[in-house]
Amino acid sequence: GVTEPYRMFTSRAEHRLSLREDNADLRLTEAGRRLGLVDDSRWARFDAKREAVARERERLKSTWLMPRLIPVEATTALFGQPLERDYTLEELLRRPGVGYSALMALAQSEVVSEDPEITDQVEIQVKYQGYIERQQLEIGRTQNFDDRALPADLDYASVRGLSKEVQQKLNQHRPETLGQASRISGITPAAISLLLVHLKRGWRTSMSDAPAQAVEQ
Repeated sequence: GVTEPYRMFTSRAEHRLSLREDNADLRLTEAGRRLGLVDDSRWARFDAKREAVARERERLKSTWLMPRLIPVEATTALFGQPLERDYTLEELLRRPGVGYSALMALAQSEVVSEDPEITDQVEIQVKYQGYIERQQLEIGRTQNFDDRALPADLDYASVRGLSKEVQQKLNQHRPETLGQASRISGITPAAISLLLVHLKRGWRTSMSDAPAQAVEQ
């Protein structure tokens, strides 16, 4: 369905919040190692980075910042207002505009590394953790429906909420499953949700008609 393959944008990628440039090594190095593409030296560097990120994230979860031990002016300068209670460093790093280095300086805490690849990854994972977890749940739900069959004679014009453009694309390609439909250019997750609702509604309708048909027989 891609008519201009030389114009590939990140917006076309599925689950692009997880499919990021900064975590490419964390996603792909293990696969490269299994295929024999990653030598021992590169693997050692990757393993050290991964362990450093994980270790620092655990430290942020268990380290508390106590406002009574820090000048009010310092907390106000970083957070825009005084802190009203104790917070973990992880909770504070989630706040917009709060950077890892500035927070470590305020807490008078050691930094995990001078390597920006490590500190940036820690900050990104902490700040976007909630969004990434929601996307992982979405991915799990999508995988459950990936093989859900679509009726060969399904009239997409009868699916409530689908735009004319989506109806035309689905009628043109006639996907066999929801998974195939989701990979058609221009078919959004919202459209897949509408298809799923339509299928469930049709299943409930057929089930409610079954007793009546049995009585008639």
